[in-house]
Amino acid sequence: MTVHFIGAGPGAADLITVRGRDRIAACPVCLYAGSLVAPEILGWCPPGARIVDTAPLDLDAIVAEIEAAQARGQDVARLHSGDLAIWSALAEQMRRLDRLGIPYTVTPGVPAFSAAAAALRRELTVPGLAQSVVLTRSSGRASAMPERERLAAFAATGATLALHLSIHVVEKLVAEVTPFYGAACPAAIVYRASWPDERVLTGTLATIAGQAAEAGLERQALILVGPAIEPREFRESALYAADYDRRFRPGGAVAAEGAR
Repeated sequence: MTVHFIGAGPGAADLITVRGRDRIAACPVCLYAGSLVAPEILGWCPPGARIVDTAPLDLDAIVAEIEAAQARGQDVARLHSGDLAIWSALAEQMRRLDRLGIPYTVTPGVPAFSAAAAALRRELTVPGLAQSVVLTRSSGRASAMPERERLAAFAATGATLALHLSIHVVEKLVAEVTPFYGAACPAAIVYRASWPDERVLTGTLATIAGQAAEAGLERQALILVGPAIEPREFRESALYAADYDRRFRPGGAVAAEGAR
């Protein structure tokens, strides 16, 4: 018996990985994260599967479901939204399973910030503008931010900011980062990226909080800040430059031409 932790992706059912889909189809028990997982994904569960919405359950109850499946010798598909590497509460579940001696695997998923960038049709790392992406959030009831992880410290780098789980305090966040990026800095909000009701707002730090309020966005929205969100003048990467010497094109285009 094995528990398969699976990142179900940001919303759209077809953004789950092939491995994730196949593991769901092979597990007679499926524990999934309520409204954050597309209902279509549950259609891949085998006939007669036990399907449990974990939204109303605490950690003890979730582990009890897993232990019951273990007693029956049944594999479990444990679905979380997005990717398991960030804000998934995966660590505490794995710790419990380690103590119980229950084996598990981890299958990654498409993260929300990737789906948001796709919705915007933007690359978050643009030459000369930003070469780093900071994934962070505001303090919440479930998890407080460590004191050393201050938004101002991240903003001081000028990197692209991907602010998760923070739409309810967008005005506060804008006030914190504006001194570092300037009021004219591009900003965007993507609500329910990849879901049928996806919404995209684009503006600047001077306007984006007002846009969010007008749209009535209160949850499941990602805030993106930085010059890469609306790039204007920027240099091209050297990667595909004619004279760029790289492993598969030694000496650049001139060497490739001479080898013909």
